[in-house]
Amino acid sequence: MLELFLCSLLTIFPDYLFRRYRQGRRIGKEITLFSVWFELRWGIVSCVMLTVALITVIFYYHPSTSSVTSYFRTVPIMSETNGRVAEIFVRSSDRNISERVERGAPIFRLDSSQQEAAAESARRRIAETDAAMTVAQSDVVAAEGQVEQARSALKQAVDELETKEELNRRGADIVARREIERLQNVVNGRKAAVDAATASKQAVEAKLSTLLPAQKASAEAALAQAQVELNKTVIRAGVSGRVEQFALQVGDIVNPFARPAGVLIPEGSGRRGLVAGFGQIEAQVMRIGMVAEVTCISKPWTIIPMVVTGVQDYIAAGQFRGGEQLIDAQSTVRPGTILTILEPLYEGGLEGVTPGSSCIANAYTSNHEILASKDVGFFRRFVLHAVDAVGIVHAMLLRIQALLLPIKVLVFSGH
Repeated sequence: MLELFLCSLLTIFPDYLFRRYRQGRRIGKEITLFSVWFELRWGIVSCVMLTVALITVIFYYHPSTSSVTSYFRTVPIMSETNGRVAEIFVRSSDRNISERVERGAPIFRLDSSQQEAAAESARRRIAETDAAMTVAQSDVVAAEGQVEQARSALKQAVDELETKEELNRRGADIVARREIERLQNVVNGRKAAVDAATASKQAVEAKLSTLLPAQKASAEAALAQAQVELNKTVIRAGVSGRVEQFALQVGDIVNPFARPAGVLIPEGSGRRGLVAGFGQIEAQVMRIGMVAEVTCISKPWTIIPMVVTGVQDYIAAGQFRGGEQLIDAQSTVRPGTILTILEPLYEGGLEGVTPGSSCIANAYTSNHEILASKDVGFFRRFVLHAVDAVGIVHAMLLRIQALLLPIKVLVFSGH
């Protein structure tokens, strides 16, 4: 309507002035409801053509959209394992289901009797291994004594054998041949006893230096694993933020796949920028650095200056996931939009805008850099000036929308 009114001032109104003061035709006399088309046909046709051209230029070079939302990220509060709630650290009641938490703060705890039993069992195995290492040290000492005892017995047998052999060399009838063979067998047995005692000592030392430390390391690893499982029973906040819709009660069953305990909204989420979806026809116009303006339902009668900081190179409507069926182009019912990131031009621009609020946005094309060049011809310079100038019409429309938005929501929507 605003475009039509502005164009009528340049077409229909001058045509009427010409008819009135040059041809003497008056409204209600020569210009009536039945003859207005014939009398003002040039002005009406020019007004329609100019209005269509103006609307096309405005909405193409200065796009507008009502698909603007301050999206915010949510983190589901869930445990890594199934369990029954044993303790809740944040407030939880029917009247207060929201609370701010710091990063790392506990939110609730699951029943940990099984994990505590596993940790205690691992501690007992560590203590048992330490006791076994103490016993093994005593066994090493005992094995050393057995080795010394076997060596002494061997030395005694060797000395006796050498004495008998020496006597046998001096006189063949002094010592019987059978006695020397018996002593030789005793020496061989004592040597085997020394070897056995030495092997027993080495086995005890290997057990003390290798086997028992490995068993203790395994027990310590089991304790660490049990401690990790025990720590999983305490669910903590991964980021600082607010716990919302948290109505968990002691005794509830929490399932990480089917039943989260609540929602954690990170601090500052949804307050840094807006996400807008512009029509696909504006794909060649949307550029990073464009100035924009928005008005939001949660902050009425306010125009917030923004700047385009990101333009997504892909349209979400064209995405697909590989499967067993071919993609049919007719399955895309709604055309997608150009996803654009808008951030406040000034610090604190989104203060008062509730995250998740719906907004209306205008983006404005600026040809200032092109116009500053000396290589631009007169006709192109005139067109670019006109394109930049008509942006004020869209700015006026946005302000009218901001003015009428509360009335539209509160009165005409039935709220």
